[in-house]
Amino acid sequence: MQTKNEDSIHQATQDTPPAARITHVFERAQHEGRGVLIPYFMCGYPSASQCIELVLAAAAGGADIIELGMPFSDPLADGATIQHAGHVALERGMTIKGCMETARKVAAQCDVPLLLMGYYNPVIAYGLERFCQEAAASGVCGFIIPDLPPEEAAPLQQTAYRYGLALIFMVPPTTSDDRITQIVKVAANGPGGFLYCVSLSGVTGSRAALPPHMRSFIARVRGYTKEYGL
Repeated sequence: MQTKNEDSIHQATQDTPPAARITHVFERAQHEGRGVLIPYFMCGYPSASQCIELVLAAAAGGADIIELGMPFSDPLADGATIQHAGHVALERGMTIKGCMETARKVAAQCDVPLLLMGYYNPVIAYGLERFCQEAAASGVCGFIIPDLPPEEAAPLQQTAYRYGLALIFMVPPTTSDDRITQIVKVAANGPGGFLYCVSLSGVTGSRAALPPHMRSFIARVRGYTKEYGL
């Protein structure tokens, strides 16, 4: 794991869009003939300091990109595991500001691109400009907002893009071809990133195996991303 200081983070942000780092990860993995490993950690769980230790351990262990979860009091799309982690994090005082601090401390010690992942209400309450500005300054490369559809994403998308940050959109397995086209067109306007193909309908959680349709689903989505240069 390579280390770096905060000055180099800010310099990198000025020289190239942070989202471009995500694109570089996928290009490198494709060249090496492998997948991209993207683990998820809830900020503040099991504690703020332990979360940072776990994230750094994942980076040292080979994670390509890391998702940092922002806890929310009403996580409707999440299963029991993430709900519990978010509840504990909130009880222990984790906030959006605390998530930014977590990202800053991680980014100061490793070069793995970071994504903030969470629900849209806390982001709106925090303020889109403030959210994107602080995220970029903290070493974040982009966002995953599961409950934000493309047709409602323009305010956050435009603000994020001004700071060179990616906005990652989700594609559920039941998505029609027309809808995939719409999502890809919106996503392709950004400075970098990828599409998040959801493996199953319903809440998050572990599964014994991936569903049999995943290969064909991913191939279908990939056809559109290639067509529109995403």
